[in-house]
Amino acid sequence: MAVQKSMVKWLVIGAIALILVGGTWGTYNKLVTSNESIDGQWAQVQAQYQRRVDLIPGLVNATRGFFKQEQALYEKITQARAAYSGATTPGAQVAAANELESSFARLLVIVESNPEIKSNQIVNNLMAELAGTENRISVERMRFNDSVRAYNVVVKRFPSNLIAMVFSFDAREFFKAAEGADKAVPVNLDVN
Repeated sequence: MAVQKSMVKWLVIGAIALILVGGTWGTYNKLVTSNESIDGQWAQVQAQYQRRVDLIPGLVNATRGFFKQEQALYEKITQARAAYSGATTPGAQVAAANELESSFARLLVIVESNPEIKSNQIVNNLMAELAGTENRISVERMRFNDSVRAYNVVVKRFPSNLIAMVFSFDAREFFKAAEGADKAVPVNLDVN
């Protein structure tokens, strides 16, 4: 009888240990999978940013002849493009992409408001490509934030937060729009 009680006791302890180890293992794997998903989604955002960066020189060159007075804008776009290419961290890439987006938005307003440029087929094709790219960027940013949200929920919920803390899984940052992105881009078409 004592042997049976001892055996039951060890089986219960073993079952509890198995549940704890299995739960820890499962939670750890979920954290790793979610973290990798975020990195993969960020790579998609970067791919779309790069597509934009690659398309912009064509549009700049196609419109350059029409607007000699916008030379400062063209240089700002070129600098922002170079800053993006040289950015090594996600934060620096976001900042450079936002600067490029701001400068590029001004060029788009100028192109849209000028019938002579709008009628140019090369400009139209580039504008369509860039519009598609902007939509892709928006979708990829949304997917990135969805991945971050799902991961952060696991990192912050009990008891997975304990496992996240032990294995140094920290909450990740959401993609946020640049400050002032909610304001219209000022455009001055004076040819003075």
